[in-house]
Amino acid sequence: MAAILYFWLVTLKGKVIWLTGASSGIGEAIAHQLLEHEVKLIVSARRKDKLQKLVDQYGKEHVALVTLDQAQVDSLPGVVKEAEAQFGRVDIAILNGGISQRSLTRETGLEVDRRLMEVNFFANTVITKELLPGMLERGYGHFMVTSSLTGKFGFKLRSAYAASKHALHGFYESLRFEEHQNGIGVTMVCPGFIRTELSKTAVTGDGSAQGTMDNNQDQGMLPEVCAKKMIAALEGEKHEVVIGGGERYSVLLKRFFPKLHFNIVSKRSGR
Repeated sequence: MAAILYFWLVTLKGKVIWLTGASSGIGEAIAHQLLEHEVKLIVSARRKDKLQKLVDQYGKEHVALVTLDQAQVDSLPGVVKEAEAQFGRVDIAILNGGISQRSLTRETGLEVDRRLMEVNFFANTVITKELLPGMLERGYGHFMVTSSLTGKFGFKLRSAYAASKHALHGFYESLRFEEHQNGIGVTMVCPGFIRTELSKTAVTGDGSAQGTMDNNQDQGMLPEVCAKKMIAALEGEKHEVVIGGGERYSVLLKRFFPKLHFNIVSKRSGR
């Protein structure tokens, strides 16, 4: 059985991969592990200094740097062209950039809701639509999109964040139906609690950063472990993968025992 499963794995060697949100956390861990697969890697984020360390470590022949601010949606078509120019194409886009939220719905300004949708949803859809023509022309392309468990169900202090992640599922599942026969694949990634700074940079109701680490994240899965599971899902061209500790079973609990799921999750603090 193992041999049969291995037969269907996609070889990443030689692929041109564009990774957003690459400067820290899961993205940084993915970058290092992908380069062990001998890929051509384009890394993007706002923090150019952190990305430059990857270029310095692995060399310009293996890693290219393209600065990206997902809040500046109007700039993204130009950023996509710059990314495609680095190695002549993009075979796989790992859309990992985003921001989280820690605020009650009633205390969150509409501008914060909009910011979360712009960064987490619209930025990714613009990148995808700009990449699609080249992928379709070549007959191959794959999008791996970092969603969240809150892309499967809502959670306290995350109303707009959950909405942005739910929107990703609707968009990319539709895209998969539309273009799979043309060689375009989609893998949705739903991480649970991963030990990154996502909760520290999460926006509060007035748009400022929370500035502290959630207990759940502080005790969560190491980003290196999450990255390894994501790469395995990419090689297997899985449609969806849920990653985390015991919290990942909440997806099944919500599906089959929704009231029990509510009773359990409603007792959690949100942090």
